[in-house]
Amino acid sequence: MPDPLPPAAPGRGQVRELLHRATRLLGEARTLRQEHDGARDAVHAALSVLRGRQARAGLAAIPLTRLKDATGGRLRLGALEAAGYATVLDVLDATPYELQRLPGIGPRTQAQAHAAAREIARAAEAAETVHIDVERQDPETTALLVALHRLVAAGPDLARARRTADTAAGVLAELVPAARPAAGWWRALLAGAGRRAAAAEAVQRIIGLLDGEAGTRLLITQATTDLLRPAPGGAEAWIDYELRAAEYHNLLAEIAAIEPRDRAAAEGFLPDDLSARVRGQELDDTHLRVSLRGYQAFGARFALAQRRVVLGDEMGLGKTVQAIAAIAHLAARGETRFLVVCPASVLVNWVREVEARSTLRAYRLHGGERALAEAEWAERGGVAVTTFEGLRRLADAPPVGMLVVDEAHYVKNPEARRSVAVAGWCARVERVLFVTGTPMENRVEEFRALVGYLQPGALAGLRDSDAVAGARAFRRAVAPVYLRRNQEDVLTELPDLVHVDEWEEFSAADATAYREAVEAGRFMAMRRAAYAVPEKSAKLERLRELVGEAAAGGHKVVVFSYFRDVLAAVGGELGACFGPISGSVAAERRQEIVDAFAAAPGHAVLLSQIQAGGVGLNLQAASVVILCEPQIKPTLESQAVARAHRMGQVRRVQAHRLLSPDSVDERMLRLLHAKSALFDAYARRSELAESTPEAVDVSERALARQIVEEEQLRLATGAGP
Repeated sequence: MPDPLPPAAPGRGQVRELLHRATRLLGEARTLRQEHDGARDAVHAALSVLRGRQARAGLAAIPLTRLKDATGGRLRLGALEAAGYATVLDVLDATPYELQRLPGIGPRTQAQAHAAAREIARAAEAAETVHIDVERQDPETTALLVALHRLVAAGPDLARARRTADTAAGVLAELVPAARPAAGWWRALLAGAGRRAAAAEAVQRIIGLLDGEAGTRLLITQATTDLLRPAPGGAEAWIDYELRAAEYHNLLAEIAAIEPRDRAAAEGFLPDDLSARVRGQELDDTHLRVSLRGYQAFGARFALAQRRVVLGDEMGLGKTVQAIAAIAHLAARGETRFLVVCPASVLVNWVREVEARSTLRAYRLHGGERALAEAEWAERGGVAVTTFEGLRRLADAPPVGMLVVDEAHYVKNPEARRSVAVAGWCARVERVLFVTGTPMENRVEEFRALVGYLQPGALAGLRDSDAVAGARAFRRAVAPVYLRRNQEDVLTELPDLVHVDEWEEFSAADATAYREAVEAGRFMAMRRAAYAVPEKSAKLERLRELVGEAAAGGHKVVVFSYFRDVLAAVGGELGACFGPISGSVAAERRQEIVDAFAAAPGHAVLLSQIQAGGVGLNLQAASVVILCEPQIKPTLESQAVARAHRMGQVRRVQAHRLLSPDSVDERMLRLLHAKSALFDAYARRSELAESTPEAVDVSERALARQIVEEEQLRLATGAGP
């Protein structure tokens, strides 16, 4: 077969038209870069003012003696102290003339003192964490939000448009001048043979670059148009911030290069060599439509570098977007199909997140349209999202580039059918990411089971006695496969979380119902006895008061209970509420309820079973969480609260737990504290004190039996209630 003919050289008229188009695209690319740089400069300027103000408050608390530390002990402070100068801020605010008027202060000492004060001020400003408080809308913070709004409002495609503009501007700035000799005979004549050949090559490269020019220009010009929109008023900027605070903080963290409080914690306390390898992993964000926090990029890199891992970040840190970032990288490297397995309750959310956070297509392999979606996914590629039950029907699915298993603790029992299905897929897929905020609930062995699906070799050298040896030995063994970070370590902007235990004495009706439940040995009836007679319930009375206080402040409230009849009693007392969300409510309907709750103006109340609403739903619209009773699993409570206290929350979150003294509640709390300590030691950090799991591990059945027996004995002795 003969070699293909080289492309025909365009005529000079065609070259001139080509250069006109290239010059126009070059100008548009440069305009976007200029506007984008200007918008970021405005954020830096506003940020500097705000940091400076916050740093000044800190300087007022730094004693004068620290100036001596900044000068290596060379600065004499006696004269300053004698004149009443007490803090670094005092010196910083004094003029050179004022200092030199003091006895014993010459030009050299004055210069040293001011230089040391400025150095401390610069360090304080650089280290200052920016806090945006919706209850304190001062002019400096408002100016920062107005500046950030310009970039946030430009949308998720701004980053991609900027990368495209950088590429176009960099290449065309070189190619356009090089191609000009090909545009006219006189220039060609004067150029000489070498430059004519270079011009012909430049023309061909421009032709290739302008292939798809319409889409490139549309992306760049749309981003430029968005950046040129008029700045909003301060009130509008604050409203927009409340609606999408996470986007503002993600952008702020990127522009301000805000570092986490503890880098080791942000990297999950991994060994140094492993952290270095993860940091060196490339992360291609071509298909992403969102900016990643530093710790999120690290999580995506960890999944890519280690290939088969558990991402166990605390609730609210964006595990979903980290998984999407890893998928997007692989898509940019040529992989075409990906599979996400999750509970039905979060399936809709996964589909939404994939399409909102990336340029990839998501397919919902669930419900009546499953067959059509599966066929299109197999043909066109993209991200298929299915349930644990649906996974068993995907035996003949095409190969995938990555398998993501969300709420992976659902497969902690290797004998369960869904676990067998997941194990089968893990065996056929090279890259697997388990996502869970609760890698271990009651037993360390459950966590070991998850690791066993992914990298059995990571546990091969771990003897059964090593788990008993303590958290350090266990975490050393699983470091290559397990990454966890906590909110307080990486979300510097997160508002406070206030836990309040609301102790309410039983009413007479409560006490009667409780005693009857204890005598009958009915553990679940004991747990909800305080709501048996709603009109006489002490807990319900306190709940009404808490909701009333929230209503007065315009705050949204989420009420969680394990029991449907308790939620029915709450709804009957409060009146109009959203929900309840329960296990019988379809996933789509759950999301509709949450969306309506979030969109409701001002105060609103959402009711939810804790095992249904505590998983997969984002409830940051709420700033008050009420738990009607303590839960058997500490992770259920922490997950539920974390649905509100998560990235995107702008207000302080109050978590109220309704409790009755001398009851099942008090006994459960004692055991919950022990189980939480076990979780902390083995799953939360890598370097905590050693602990023996058998000393605190209590199964649900054993816990119920123990509490019933203790309460029967207590009441039999006449100790109340």
